[in-house]
Amino acid sequence: MGTPIIPQRRGKGSLTYRARSHSFLTKLTYPSFKEGLGIVEDIVTDRSRGAPLLIVKFNNKSHYVLACEGISTKDSIFIKEKQDKKQKPAIGTILPLSQIPEGMPVFNIESQPNGNGKLIRGCGTFGLVVSRGENKVVVKMPSKKQKVFNPDCRATVGVVAGGKITSKPFLKAGNKFHKMKVKSKKYPRISPTNMNARDHKYGGQNFGKQKTVSRHAPPGRKIGSIAAKRSGKKR
Repeated sequence: MGTPIIPQRRGKGSLTYRARSHSFLTKLTYPSFKEGLGIVEDIVTDRSRGAPLLIVKFNNKSHYVLACEGISTKDSIFIKEKQDKKQKPAIGTILPLSQIPEGMPVFNIESQPNGNGKLIRGCGTFGLVVSRGENKVVVKMPSKKQKVFNPDCRATVGVVAGGKITSKPFLKAGNKFHKMKVKSKKYPRISPTNMNARDHKYGGQNFGKQKTVSRHAPPGRKIGSIAAKRSGKKR
């Protein structure tokens, strides 16, 4: 009798990702006030994030802010409700999307007003303000898709720092292991065609096996294109 393959051992509906919330340095939130001036005191790293964080002092109180490219210590960061149309906002400025000119890069966007930054927070990422209207602002996301936001949603002007973090090679498997462990990702990932036939549907010499399976198939057989209407190249 054969042993269960990997998807069967994981089980149906099992939790495959568990957020390591205890390893985050802090929870990133926008300051509650609408206008203010802060001074960058320090730049710190968070082991569970790719991008560094800024410790900014607003009104004698320190806040953690997602770092922007080009910002250094003792620089100023503004929180504004309105922006002068004749001047471009400085990098790192926190503004509502309705006040950011078209074509400006933005990150750490709120999904709803006063909901804190939720979108575009990965290192080196940014979105572009495509168009602005009375009731909506269109932003081009890093995925090249365009998303509509409420004009009152806040965002930070600039690009998330740490974009070159992936340019340095791992050199050895141990470094990759520790990174993937912090991110709670499955590692190592083995190609199905390199497995034995007992471990995967595509293992061994079964390269001609059909990919499409039923929607109601058990966990062990639900591999490949699940309930696909069609597969292969569109000709």
